[in-house]
Amino acid sequence: MATIDSLLGPNGFIERKNPTTVVLLIHGLTGTPSEMKHLGRVISRKGISVACPELAGHCKSIQDLKKTKWQDWYASVEKAFDALKEEFEHVFITGLSMGALMAMMISANRPGKVAGVIPLSSTFFYDGWNISKFQQKVLLPIVLYSPLKYFLEWEEKSPYGIKCERTRALVHSILENKDARTADKIGYFKTPATVILESFHLIKATEKIMKDVTCPLLIVHSTEDEMASIKNAYYVEKHVSSKHIETMYIDDTYHVVTLDKRKDDIGKRIAEFCIHVVHLKKERS
Repeated sequence: MATIDSLLGPNGFIERKNPTTVVLLIHGLTGTPSEMKHLGRVISRKGISVACPELAGHCKSIQDLKKTKWQDWYASVEKAFDALKEEFEHVFITGLSMGALMAMMISANRPGKVAGVIPLSSTFFYDGWNISKFQQKVLLPIVLYSPLKYFLEWEEKSPYGIKCERTRALVHSILENKDARTADKIGYFKTPATVILESFHLIKATEKIMKDVTCPLLIVHSTEDEMASIKNAYYVEKHVSSKHIETMYIDDTYHVVTLDKRKDDIGKRIAEFCIHVVHLKKERS
């Protein structure tokens, strides 16, 4: 079996701070490991190991991304999890947006092996305040289920999922001064319609296995999410079978919670959750 170090990719990272407990970080669709780096740093300061691989097709070019399916993204996560499980006793998974869905899918497909899942900004419905009803109900279906999907792409504009004006300005500056490593630094802000369609396939596949998620959960979601409303978090809580569910519903942040104003609070809460779950498991054994 491949080691986690060989699966990270050029932009992935690992911090070994604890020989038994690790958090697998999954970046979002069109994102990069860099959007998870600060969160990982906060968690590792609490004495927990962290690892974040690149998803297939990411950190390169839009053309590379267009060649991949959701199963390829998921395979990146699955291989990383299996490698970490060979090294660590307790493997937690946290993912952002579509990464949250893949985290829950791993839990469903590896029953009893995942120590816990922390979904961040879970996205089952694109129903945030920055997406109009016309876009949701009319425009998106027309594009996705017609030949238009091969020619059109969705260009994300400000606020880029970020409420913090300083961070938002930094993202805007990188986009305005594009260089060869823009995709490495902040990912893609133009998403081909075919890739969006793959995300819908991932959503459907995840919906089918939600009942098989039984591990402890910490559901993190912003009450101000501009892309995926708080209803997405309620959906997760309602459809999983986990007996241990904690929630962290926060304000003063948008969709990309790992880069926004409350990122430190989230990292600390994730670390506390992991430590608590491991403690409970040791008490029962």
